[in-house]
Amino acid sequence: MTSPPLDLPAARRRYVTVCALFWLPLGLTIAPLILLFTERGMTTAAIAGFLAAHSLTAAALELPTGGLSDVLGRRVVLAAAGLLDLAALTLQALGTTPWLLALGAALMGAGRALSSGPAEAWYVDTVHAHAGPGADLRTGLARGSSATSAALAAGTLLGGVLPWLLGLGPDLGSRLGEATSGLVLPLSVPLLLGAVVEIAFVLYAWTALPEPPRPAAALRDVLRDVPATVAAGLRLGGGDVLVRRVLLSAGAAGGAVAAVELLVPGRAAALTGAPESGAVLFAALACAGFVCAGLGSQLAPLTARLAGGGERAVLAGLAAGACGLFLLGATSAFTGAVPVVLAVVGYGLLYLGLGSAGPSENEALHRRVDGAGRATALSVQSLALQLAGALAGLITGVLPKGPLPWLLGGAALLSAALLWVRPPAHPEPGAADAAPRPHAGHRAAS
Repeated sequence: MTSPPLDLPAARRRYVTVCALFWLPLGLTIAPLILLFTERGMTTAAIAGFLAAHSLTAAALELPTGGLSDVLGRRVVLAAAGLLDLAALTLQALGTTPWLLALGAALMGAGRALSSGPAEAWYVDTVHAHAGPGADLRTGLARGSSATSAALAAGTLLGGVLPWLLGLGPDLGSRLGEATSGLVLPLSVPLLLGAVVEIAFVLYAWTALPEPPRPAAALRDVLRDVPATVAAGLRLGGGDVLVRRVLLSAGAAGGAVAAVELLVPGRAAALTGAPESGAVLFAALACAGFVCAGLGSQLAPLTARLAGGGERAVLAGLAAGACGLFLLGATSAFTGAVPVVLAVVGYGLLYLGLGSAGPSENEALHRRVDGAGRATALSVQSLALQLAGALAGLITGVLPKGPLPWLLGGAALLSAALLWVRPPAHPEPGAADAAPRPHAGHRAAS
């Protein structure tokens, strides 16, 4: 007997919880991970190899795993992503050899690929089952994005503070290492805590996300259906103007974020005068960026109403992000209190704009795809972001220091914003609503 679909407030709450539980472990790794690898004796080249293993694995599996979710179901793939991340965090926390750490990075990339669409696809499927295809999606997507940003911000702070607290006792860190034969260091603790959170994520995803039963699929059926689903997703991206805009915007956002992640740590270290204090400053900035992204996501429905529709909200958000990058570039050649303050404002504006644009972009995407290809479409979007980010990272690495890398990233983001100036020739009915229409349960939840 099939259980009735969840009402909208319950679906939103569960979607928000899944987003927070999945991204909190990643946030816990942001501050300590590179330092942990260094303390394990890994060279800079080896660490770069670990990061490449993560990125390449995620990119290679992005589309196939998106199709897997559409064939097998959202809950199964989410639980598998959590188990892969659990194994990855354990290996990275306790591993002492390059091959173990590289394996952990690759498993983390596989988990990232598996997770890129199923939770959001589950939420959209549930809302459509309860309120029909014209239901408001933007509010729930905005809250999920805000929960993601909040989890990343909290994890970044906690992951930076825990090793520092463990190091306050003069012998605490050494005793910890001795008791575990050197496997557990203070920098390992945030990753192990993240592994515990992953267990909670797997259990919650498995028990709290009901979905309609799918036809039983043998392995050969899965392998046969996934390529067809992937091909359908690629055809959608090539043949629909609105979807193409979403993908290009995702690529521009990925390039902008990659440039910031590469350039801001060095700029922070130069400002403070030491790598260690620069790392602390970068952790604080990263946390502030996640907070700004979460705030932008939370304001996405209001932004759409004020702008006159979701597409104009995307235009405004991407343009604001471009202004943030231009501000970072304009201040990169100067020192002093005023340039630093303006640079921080630009950093926050970038993430505020990207956070604001995301929910409206994704609502536009979901109005163009049906449930059979929804997770695949999200995977295509994630793939565009990752590949553009990798390319932007390579280009940024060879450009001379100064304003140029920042300005190129801002130009790319501004170009993506300009794609949304004119509506598509044949917009889907209801896609360009000026304000989300409330449905049963929506007004109470808001």
